[in-house]
Amino acid sequence: MGHGHNHQHHHDNGKVSHGKAFAIGIGLNVIFVIIEVVYGWLANSSALLADAGHNLSDVFGLVFAWLAAWLASKKPSERYTYGLRKTTILVSVLNALLLFGASGAILYHAIQTLKSGQSVTGETIIWVAAVGIVINTATALLFIRGQKDDLNIRGAFLHMAADAAVSLGVVVAGLLVSFTGRNWIDPVTSFIIVVVIIWGTWKLFRDSLRLALDAVPRGINLDEVKEFLSDQQGVEDVHDLHIWAMSTTRNALTVHLVIPGGNTDEFLFDIRDKLRDKFDIEHSTIQVEKSRQDDACTPQCL
Repeated sequence: MGHGHNHQHHHDNGKVSHGKAFAIGIGLNVIFVIIEVVYGWLANSSALLADAGHNLSDVFGLVFAWLAAWLASKKPSERYTYGLRKTTILVSVLNALLLFGASGAILYHAIQTLKSGQSVTGETIIWVAAVGIVINTATALLFIRGQKDDLNIRGAFLHMAADAAVSLGVVVAGLLVSFTGRNWIDPVTSFIIVVVIIWGTWKLFRDSLRLALDAVPRGINLDEVKEFLSDQQGVEDVHDLHIWAMSTTRNALTVHLVIPGGNTDEFLFDIRDKLRDKFDIEHSTIQVEKSRQDDACTPQCL
C-alpha cells in the first residue's frame, strides 16, 4: 500500500495582492453610501436609499472578503491543519445573508414610499446616482487584474460592475421622474433593484452553501474524474473518490487506486500533474493499493 500527496501549489506563485484594491474600494464605497443616505433622505428617494443599502452591503462584503483573503493566507497550525482557507467560503455565505437582509429593508422602504405618494426630487437622484456610476466602475476596475485567476476577485469585479449598472438604473428613474412628474417610478425602480439583487444573491448563496457542505466544486464532474483515473495505465479499480473545495480558489481530492504492480512513484507524480492541469485540483491525496481490501468502499461510496 502506498500514499501520494501533492504539495505543489503553482497558482500561489506570483499571485497579485489585492489589499490596496480592497482598501481603496472600501473607502470609496463608504463615502458614497454616506452621500446616498444624506441626499436620499433630503430628496425623499427610495431608489437612492435602496442603492445606499445595496452599497452598504457591498462595503461589508468587501471588508469580509479582504479579511477572509488575509486569513486564508495564514499557515496551517496544529489545530487548523488545513489552515483557514475555508473562511473564504464562509464569508460568501455571510455576504449572501447580508444582501438578503438589505433587500428586505429596501423593499419595505419602497412600499412605504409608494403608499404615502410623497414627492421625489428627480434632479438630486440623477446627480447622486451618476456619482455612483463613477465610483462603482472605478472600484470594479481595481479588481480587473486578478479576476481571471481568482474566483473571489472575479466575484468582487462582477459585483461592482453590476452596481454600476444599478446606479445607471437609478439615473434613468430620476430622469423619468423629472420629465413625467410621476413619483411612483422611484419606488418601482427600487422593486426592480431588489429583484436584481435577489437574483444574483440567490446564486451566490446556493453555490457558497454547496461549497460549505463540501459538495463537488462547480466546473468539476465527479464521473469524468473517476473515468479519467480508471483509464490510467495500471489502474484496476477506483474507489473512495472525494472532491471538495478547500477555499473559493483551491480544490482538493482524495482517492484509493488499486494498482496490482508497476512503478507507483512515477505514476503518482504524473497523475497529480494531470489532475492539476485537467481539473484544476491542486491538492490531491492518493492511496495506492496492491489489491482490493475486505473493508473496501461500500456500494454507496464512489
